[in-house]
Amino acid sequence: MKAKNLAELYDVATLDWGPVAARLEEGVPQAPGTGGPDRHTWWLATIDADGAPHVTGVGALWHKGFLWFETGETTRKGRNVARDPRCTMSLAARDYDLVVEGEAHLIRDPDVVAEMAELWAADDGWPCRVDETGTALTADFSAPSAGPPPWHVYRVTPLRATALQTVEPGGATRFTFD
Repeated sequence: MKAKNLAELYDVATLDWGPVAARLEEGVPQAPGTGGPDRHTWWLATIDADGAPHVTGVGALWHKGFLWFETGETTRKGRNVARDPRCTMSLAARDYDLVVEGEAHLIRDPDVVAEMAELWAADDGWPCRVDETGTALTADFSAPSAGPPPWHVYRVTPLRATALQTVEPGGATRFTFD
């Protein structure tokens, strides 16, 4: 097995697969309140040049009917959406599991970039700020998979979404956006 450290940027050691596999062996209950992580991660799925899927966790926000995430343009996900904007974003929340299908596009409008920086700092607690170009973000840290700054803002326009209600009364619905 080969391992690639995605956190070298922050001088963090490479993880060992053994403890990860051991945790999976313990089982992962899906019912609310049964020992899950008590946090929520958005997962972005893009398409590699060879057609293979690429899935990674991102810090995302729902704002004004769009999903927003940030990453470096030269990261794998940045290169993927530049070549093919089709993507999905998924989230397992307390009451719903959600998958949103859409297209991601790089946003360079300084006003929008500044608005998103304010939202990430205020709502998500990530102390980012607009960099000197006015079209990208910088901060003292980000997720290791985001690469080094600058980080660029991407907007995902939803085309379809599937919501599975995980609490009573339950349900599953697909939404198509016009």
